[in-house]
Amino acid sequence: MPRQFFVGGNFKMNPASLEQKRSLVKVLNDAEIDSATEVVIAPPSLYLLPLKESLRKEIQVAAQNCYCKVSGAFTGEISPAQLADAGVPYVILGHSERRTLFHEKSELVALKTKAALEGHLKVILCVGETLEEREAGKTAEVVKSQLRAVVSELKESDWSNIVIAYEPVWAIGTGKVATSAQAQEAHADIRAFLKEAVSPAVSESTRIIYGGSVTAANCKELSTRPDVDGFLVGGASLKPEFVDIINAKKN
Repeated sequence: MPRQFFVGGNFKMNPASLEQKRSLVKVLNDAEIDSATEVVIAPPSLYLLPLKESLRKEIQVAAQNCYCKVSGAFTGEISPAQLADAGVPYVILGHSERRTLFHEKSELVALKTKAALEGHLKVILCVGETLEEREAGKTAEVVKSQLRAVVSELKESDWSNIVIAYEPVWAIGTGKVATSAQAQEAHADIRAFLKEAVSPAVSESTRIIYGGSVTAANCKELSTRPDVDGFLVGGASLKPEFVDIINAKKN
């Protein structure tokens, strides 16, 4: 069974105002988008619910983070149970900015992933290497280590609710982008790891998307690679060209 193409938009800590948010929503609501592509956007948590209410029904929303507990004295955090209760279907976990700026280890990302799945959320699980790790030839080793922590916490059936986002840290927000060959190689390595560590069925069915300076100019070529099942888009998701990225597979 073919894997459905997936495009996520990670707004990060943008936009700066409600008026800008309304403009972004209008662009998406007015656009002609590929009905065969699953589209999910992740605004700052403050905008999650109003955006969910104002967006066209074909586009889903995701939280940018959640904690690994259902409730409690965890100031500033949001729980999977709260997101699920609010009707938010997805959450992004393990993003490189969470790993580097907020020092989240792979073990914590794994616990968050388990908690999110138990809380009936779907997870966009981010993995990827730094420039130093790539230059040292450690891309596959680093990504496998990040995934191995998650594999140890999950059941095989859990993987049907996970989308893996491969995001080379050196390409995020830098304007640099992995070549389509580099992306394909990393995605194929991830798929091979899933086959060995989880099962052939999970390897075949799990969507692996690419993130890292994806634009309207490079998305078509990237989308032709057999193991690239979509994109997690950062800066370009705040621009009208996001529609072109959503439509990357449309003839």
